[in-house]
Amino acid sequence: MISLRYHIVSIAAVFLALAVGVVVGSSSISDRLLAGVGDQQRSLQQQVNDLNAERTALKAQVAAADRFDSAVGPMAVQGQLAKRSVVLITSADSSEQQRDAVAQLLRAAGADVTGEVRLGQSFADPDRADQLRRVVTELLPAGVQLPTAADPGTLAGGLIGPLALLNPQTGQPQTGGQERAAAFAGLADGGFAVASPGLRPAQLAVMLTGGRIDGDSAGDKAATLARFATQIDRAGQGAVLAGDAGSADGNGAVGVARADPAMASTLSTVDNADSGSGRVAIVLAAREQADRQAGHYGVASSAQGPVPATRG
Repeated sequence: MISLRYHIVSIAAVFLALAVGVVVGSSSISDRLLAGVGDQQRSLQQQVNDLNAERTALKAQVAAADRFDSAVGPMAVQGQLAKRSVVLITSADSSEQQRDAVAQLLRAAGADVTGEVRLGQSFADPDRADQLRRVVTELLPAGVQLPTAADPGTLAGGLIGPLALLNPQTGQPQTGGQERAAAFAGLADGGFAVASPGLRPAQLAVMLTGGRIDGDSAGDKAATLARFATQIDRAGQGAVLAGDAGSADGNGAVGVARADPAMASTLSTVDNADSGSGRVAIVLAAREQADRQAGHYGVASSAQGPVPATRG
């Protein structure tokens, strides 16, 4: 009986020793594990700090480069659009700052900026497409023919193009002053477009848009703007479609235009209008259009290069 009790106590002692060993060992492993995790956390934090510092430095470099481009831009484009007239067309998502900066650089290039046509929020809204088609048909001045395409962007370009641009063959206005005023008044009543006071038809057009368009109807909106710009290009001596960063994506107007060979062969595009170099590219691309050439510029992979080659 005593030997059995001794045997049980011995077994219990063994298990107790094992338990104590497991606890002690676990504590040791936990300490080493926690120390390792702490080291890894410190290493990751250092990497985050290094990346933040690198990002700050890169942002500073980009800002400095943009200031430089803006400073030398007027000298880079001087005389490029002398004796040329340009009308500015802006979509609802283009910023006031961008409009002013581009208009200023166009004037620095010697261009006569004849006015601005601002497209409203309703212009590219798919829910208003049928109304836009109807308004365009009702406002069409005598002697102006609409394109055969039925999409709202092309049809709207078939109306606004002759209103805002000179006849590329004769250099004369394509509509009378009263007809032009009446048509723009009708477009304004529908929330589709507003012309600046005293707008005069020009030889060339520069159309500014924002960046990538988001939302369920993004593709339709981008296509409407791209097709509109293409029809504007056909109505005068030429046009440039320029957008901010992201505009060359699939849901950006510039991206849609570049992806369609029929558009890309005649319409010039710029995908970084929100930078100094992009604005220089807009002016030089307008010069190319005046010479009956087209190109695609900016920083996206679909661009031919940052800017067109300058001409004397």
